[in-house]
Amino acid sequence: MANTGKIDAALLEPDEVVHRYPEHDYTVTGLLASRAQVLPDKVCLIFENRAWTYSELARDVERTASWLRKKGMRGGDRVGVFSTNHPSTVILFLALARIKGIMVPINPEFGIPEAAYALNNAKVQGVVCSPQAYDRTIQACATLEPAPWIVLNEAGLEGVNVLDDEIADAPHNSPPSTGTPDSTCVLIYSSGTTGSPKGAMHAQRGYVITAESFVVRLYLQPEDRICCILPLFHINALFYSLGGTLAAGATLVLARRFSASGFWKTISETRCTTVNLIGAAATILTKRDRTEYVAGHAMTKAFVAPLDKTLVEVFRDDFNVPTLIECYGMTEIPGVLSNAFKGPRKLGSMGQVSPHLAPGLPQPQLRIVDESFVDLPDGQQGQLLVSTPTVMQGYYDDPQRTQAAFHEGWFITGDIAWRDADGFYWFVARQKDIIRCRGENISGSELDRVIASHPDVLEAATIGVPSELGEEDILAVVVVRRDAQLDAKDIARWVGSQLAAIKIPKYVVFSDGLPKTATHRVEKYKIKANRELLARATAT
Repeated sequence: MANTGKIDAALLEPDEVVHRYPEHDYTVTGLLASRAQVLPDKVCLIFENRAWTYSELARDVERTASWLRKKGMRGGDRVGVFSTNHPSTVILFLALARIKGIMVPINPEFGIPEAAYALNNAKVQGVVCSPQAYDRTIQACATLEPAPWIVLNEAGLEGVNVLDDEIADAPHNSPPSTGTPDSTCVLIYSSGTTGSPKGAMHAQRGYVITAESFVVRLYLQPEDRICCILPLFHINALFYSLGGTLAAGATLVLARRFSASGFWKTISETRCTTVNLIGAAATILTKRDRTEYVAGHAMTKAFVAPLDKTLVEVFRDDFNVPTLIECYGMTEIPGVLSNAFKGPRKLGSMGQVSPHLAPGLPQPQLRIVDESFVDLPDGQQGQLLVSTPTVMQGYYDDPQRTQAAFHEGWFITGDIAWRDADGFYWFVARQKDIIRCRGENISGSELDRVIASHPDVLEAATIGVPSELGEEDILAVVVVRRDAQLDAKDIARWVGSQLAAIKIPKYVVFSDGLPKTATHRVEKYKIKANRELLARATAT
């Protein structure tokens, strides 16, 4: 697919792409089988120096399912994955779905307490981990009864069993597929940006619907090569990148992790045509030295949120990537809102309702409501509620928080938003990211974006701190470019040049970095807990 700078009018329509393959039963196994039947010899997965065709992937999935049966795994059993991106995660997810098992992917940056919480909460029967995570896995599972089996996903520690070796020793009969559309296939723990993680359960039907609807959102083509740099414990990589690849019959190029310095080299060498990024990673790329950029790449589109004018212009003019699609999603409700690939689009918006291709099921629906759940008219800010067939099944072993997450069948996102007259939705803030200052609700995320847009600022995070006048004052934590000379008044002037005076931070503190999840989401609850920041801050 040549990078012409324009959307190719000859692109297959999404339903044409999906209908190239036999109908399936909306199981993960059915999705893979329908693509492997048509594309047995096409490369499906690339990781470093190894590639799998669709038929080879299906073969390894069956062998892994057979090994899981040998390990005593049954329907509903759970297996943890504690590793950076690795092809074994892809294969294990598909194999577990075949036997009605559940994958529990864990953030590879978790320390022992965090990993212990997730693995114990999920009550895993086994764990596949990287050599780097082995010691943490042993300690995290120390109190789990019965003790789970633990194997490495690649060689690296003497005397510890390795997945490939165990599978090679297992009988290679093909266990029947027992997964159903309603079977839980994955248990994903939230990033924990507001505290204790919750394990969101997703059914196979929801996964397949989301995968095929991603063909709509990014107009994926069978010829596309999708670069996956986001972690596979995250909904974006697992449902959109991997799921979208399978749905389109495309090729997934899997990277262990995101590397800003090596990003363009990877894109160029692998001839990837598209990538999914979060806004923070995309912004980092725009601020890197241009000597890292590699011209002549094949990438024509990217799925990125949130977007701003600078990001769009830099990707278009400096990086020669003409199409950036902005969207909205959560772990609990994948694939509900997106700007349309062929338009119309509104920069900075969450997009419009994103359709799926599953016949007989309702399309996503959204509401903006007040605190009493009364619907609000267009233009008014309120809570965003969602009803969608891709909604999670609930939080694992947590009926109380599951019940609290819904109102009369509508999922409560916890986001404040508004809808315009054209049906586009606009994000205001997380309810817990609202700073109450002098009687006004101020969006922390808006301030973050404005401060980070300063040419000498790499990133910023704003929080509310107790005010002598009651309510809250605004504290900005700012990370600047190396050798930049900025002070608190510079930040105040920058904000004041773009926003109302009430939104100017009262305090500014400069920091070497911000606490983040592995998907680059800023952990504001950790910033709020760090009392030293306010003590070091300078008044504006």
